[in-house]
Amino acid sequence: MNHDHYSDDYLAGLLSSVKNVAVVGASVWDDRPSHWICGFLLGKGYHVFPVNPAYEGQTLMGQKVYAHLGDICDHIDMVDVFRPAGDFAGVVDEVLALADRPHVIWGQLTVRDDTAARKAEEAGLKVVMDRALAVEYALVHLAHH
Repeated sequence: MNHDHYSDDYLAGLLSSVKNVAVVGASVWDDRPSHWICGFLLGKGYHVFPVNPAYEGQTLMGQKVYAHLGDICDHIDMVDVFRPAGDFAGVVDEVLALADRPHVIWGQLTVRDDTAARKAEEAGLKVVMDRALAVEYALVHLAHH
């Protein structure tokens, strides 16, 4: 897939197909975008699973913080990645190692690795990179209403 552009239909389809979202790189600090997105997703009715080994066992907006994706017992539909672009391949590998895989990986702004995306897509996952989830959510909902 060409990751330079995503159609509104593609993004709307992905966002409407998920309920449980793991936020990799979530921060307990309220001045960080990875903290805000958790509140945004919770406010839109998603179940949020913050993932960050530095804050394991703490809570973020009432949600338990997990060290790794594999520590989450519930099914995850989408992994939202708030890590440097160089870490995206490692997150893809972690996702592919899960027995119960999510079907979407979303890389936030500046998070892009086409080789890792191709690997995820070859395994059957949908990928979005270098896009702000909250902005895209608003745009596709405006376009479809």
